[in-house]
Amino acid sequence: MRIVGREEEQMDLQEYYDEDRPEFLVVYGRRRIGKTYLIREFFGDRFCFHATGLSKAPKSEQLREFNYALNKYGDGDFPVAGDWFTAFHQLRKLIEKSAIAGKKVIFLDEMPWMDTHKSRFISGLESFWNGWASGRPDILLIVCGSSTAWITKKLFRNTGGLYNRVTRRMYLRPFTLKECEEFFDAKGIVYSRQQMVESYMIFGGVPYYLNLMEKRFGLPQNVDLLCFSENGALRGEFDELYASLFENPERHIRIIEAIAKKARGLSREEIVKYAGVADGGGLTKALDELARSDFVRKYYAYGKKERDVLYQLCDPFTLFFLKFMRGNPVVDENYWTHNINSGGRNAWNGYAFEQVCLAHITQIKRKLGILGVSTRVASWRSKETVPGAQIDLVIERGDRVINLCEIKYADKEYEITKDYDEKLRRKRWAFEETLKSGKALHTTLITLYGVKRNKYRFSVQSEVLMDDLFA
Repeated sequence: MRIVGREEEQMDLQEYYDEDRPEFLVVYGRRRIGKTYLIREFFGDRFCFHATGLSKAPKSEQLREFNYALNKYGDGDFPVAGDWFTAFHQLRKLIEKSAIAGKKVIFLDEMPWMDTHKSRFISGLESFWNGWASGRPDILLIVCGSSTAWITKKLFRNTGGLYNRVTRRMYLRPFTLKECEEFFDAKGIVYSRQQMVESYMIFGGVPYYLNLMEKRFGLPQNVDLLCFSENGALRGEFDELYASLFENPERHIRIIEAIAKKARGLSREEIVKYAGVADGGGLTKALDELARSDFVRKYYAYGKKERDVLYQLCDPFTLFFLKFMRGNPVVDENYWTHNINSGGRNAWNGYAFEQVCLAHITQIKRKLGILGVSTRVASWRSKETVPGAQIDLVIERGDRVINLCEIKYADKEYEITKDYDEKLRRKRWAFEETLKSGKALHTTLITLYGVKRNKYRFSVQSEVLMDDLFA
């Protein structure tokens, strides 16, 4: 399959390849996001050297695998090195003898796995880069890994010889809906856009998950096959996912489980209370790692101080797993198909669709015509007015307009009833009464198919439809 999406990343890779200077590029992002696929497909047979770390393998096996790659790309018979200094010295010799003209592309995939306990891998890498490669304008060193914690600690925040040595960073995020649509088209999977949105509500824009779907099945059948069958490919994904990203994932999982219980998210104090974790540097680090890995969104409450930030679960698969898969023994391999209209599923639809929308803020702003306007995105809730009020998404604009966005999941045109019209008016009143912003307030409704035409439809000033999210 051709590379789907990643257009900006491909342009960046070409630029780094063409640059007449040494480049040390770190490609990172969560497990299954397509890091290795992007690099392999983009460079094809242009690698001067490519080696991959082994999961949970000792230093000796890592060095043996590295040696295999050396002899694959070289014409000599390198002996297996006893340490990483020797291994990187052998790599230097291989590159010096290379007949490849132009940039020499070196790709070290799953680098965190190579850095086993007391292996001094980082010291060997430091010696290779500082002592030789950084002085060669024809070197493009690409390192890759899923462990955001390792990448951040060992490369981005290195306080030793690799301090400030990384020249380029490329963080791969999940696909957008538009990229998902292109992916399904490339695979020959025929889904409506609503089905693609529903797929995103479960699997997010993670290419690996999407690639597991079979085109001979509909979306409900694919969900059952992957998540609820005895040997479903994603039955054990949750534990494997967190274990691959974090050294000690137990704390991260406790935090995630606590945050998942409140759709609006939790404050730091609430996380300490509900997750049973200590309030200190360990919590700060875990929250930072979860945010960097796109599991948690730091959400600022409009009108509140910055310290009042909320942490909200934003990873669709984690939300889906905790809601429907955890503790659900395989007793019905067609669970998803059989519960299509259940109350629990309908409640989940709203929250999951909200996360889809929040992942596509750029598309929402494009529809509202404010891409060129400075904005601040937040949520808002108030207990100061009677009754209290909550707004899913607040977009404060530099042109003295605030969009109060309501996000509603419905598989047909959304009907604004008399009661809902009054609710919208109360929310707008509560917002202005509490904050006294003095700015124009526009109510925006984000739905799949828009607002049904009736006498109450004019209570919203703008609409964002499902198709707009695919822009």
